[in-house]
Amino acid sequence: MKYLFSLLILIYITGLSAQVKSAPIVQEGEGPYSQLIIRGVTLISGTGAPPMGPVDVVIEDDIITKIRAVGYPGVEIDSSRRPKLKPGGRSFDAEGMYMLPGFVDMHGHIGGKSQGADAEYVFKLWLGHGITTIRDPSCGNGLEWTLDHKKLSEQNKITAPRIECYTVFGQGSDTDISTPEQARAWVKSNAEKGADGIKFFGLAPDIFDAALRENKKLGLRSACHHAQLDVARWNVLHSAEAGLTTMEHWYGLPEALFVNKTIQDYPSDYNYRNEQHRFQEAGKLWQQAAEPYSDHWEEVMQKLLDLDFTIDPTFNIYEASRDLHRARREEWHEIYTLPSLWRFYLPSKISHGSYWHFWGTEQEVDWKNNYKLWMTFVNEYKNRGGRVTAGSDSGFIYKLYGFGYIRELELLQEAGFHPLEVLRSASLYGAEALGLDKEIGSIEVGKKADLILVDHNPLENLKVLYGTGAIKLTEDNEIVRVGGVSYTVKDGIIYNAKELLSDVRAMVKSAKEEEGFEINQPGMDAFFQRIEDERKKDKN
Repeated sequence: MKYLFSLLILIYITGLSAQVKSAPIVQEGEGPYSQLIIRGVTLISGTGAPPMGPVDVVIEDDIITKIRAVGYPGVEIDSSRRPKLKPGGRSFDAEGMYMLPGFVDMHGHIGGKSQGADAEYVFKLWLGHGITTIRDPSCGNGLEWTLDHKKLSEQNKITAPRIECYTVFGQGSDTDISTPEQARAWVKSNAEKGADGIKFFGLAPDIFDAALRENKKLGLRSACHHAQLDVARWNVLHSAEAGLTTMEHWYGLPEALFVNKTIQDYPSDYNYRNEQHRFQEAGKLWQQAAEPYSDHWEEVMQKLLDLDFTIDPTFNIYEASRDLHRARREEWHEIYTLPSLWRFYLPSKISHGSYWHFWGTEQEVDWKNNYKLWMTFVNEYKNRGGRVTAGSDSGFIYKLYGFGYIRELELLQEAGFHPLEVLRSASLYGAEALGLDKEIGSIEVGKKADLILVDHNPLENLKVLYGTGAIKLTEDNEIVRVGGVSYTVKDGIIYNAKELLSDVRAMVKSAKEEEGFEINQPGMDAFFQRIEDERKKDKN
């Protein structure tokens, strides 16, 4: 088989990826019901409030209409205190379970032809991990395609999260903009087409300023990856002041924190198109910024806080940079990662994010130090009232949809967030950043029924949210797997999360059988060798 590696171009840089296969039009959940009562659950609302239970939560169609405390922990519930079920309604016993608000993935690319990740595969991995809303930051499958799926999701005709569509605009996109007037015209056209916002990827300052201000004027929201090609003259402070809603990753923030330079310390042989150069030098950036709690560090933070600016760090997507072996060996790869997606991850001079040309201990140490400084800023930003959200950017750099998002929650905790703060970032703060907090983001009366049910306490161990669950030793010295999201409720429709993930495993098994691979190859080493052999064959 010949592999056309020239197709492996990053969606969010080019915006030109071939369309991914559409999700089948089929509704696999149950409901919505005229009345649904989820009974006896322990509630974690997403607002920052501590858990409370047992409670009965009443949902009518897709709206939460009542949250009633019906007893005390360890005490038998008095049935007379419980909301009454109306004719035609459904009662759902959730005693011993925890209810969380549906998660918001602020950086969710919907697969791509180059990764071989079809929409159904991606959507089920997301819903199987409790993700009920995603922001697609580039609409890499085309705005029309993404808007079509957004509408189908709104109508609950497909099994998919709610979708917010942000069109890519900037370096590498198919736009040919050279003046502020052209930029404003493009932004107006984007709004007329129905996009929810724009994902910027580095622009000349006058064009960036014009586009951001016009976008805000039209009531649309925005995200930005401050690419190195323009960050020396336009960093995160410039874009925040011009109206940017959220910064993605961390690019542009260290540059705003420079005190003894204006450009990062590039080595003389640096070439941005060589991705080992790009990412190994990025791993040194925070060490060139102002020291934590210094005057300039404090000044930059306060300016961003004053602007009510949102940081979407996506810690997880760069984690392989600090520990490549860990990222390659994450246990879910064997049964949840498609062969085509694994090929996309492999070292390559062409595939974006496959920058493992000769990745070593030196690069990993730099990135570990980078994370310490990056996390210090993000945690303190949160401590001072700043909005920090959870985004995964999965489908690249060994990070799998759904699984990468739960890892992002763990990394927020590593940064210093209390688990309740983690869950608030994953739900309410994401909804706020999207302007959807009147509808979703927390479990409150009057909001949509976007919920997660899990049979173990995620505040005790966030790993119980992984589709593979968490390993636990019982009192009888037995090793068991516990957790995994049990049910995801979106718009009042109940999805069995474990069945969705079972469907994904079947897709992966079928793809491997079709390509002649073993189903559970340890570490996929044999797979890796086969790909290398085929590359050599193609070259010859």
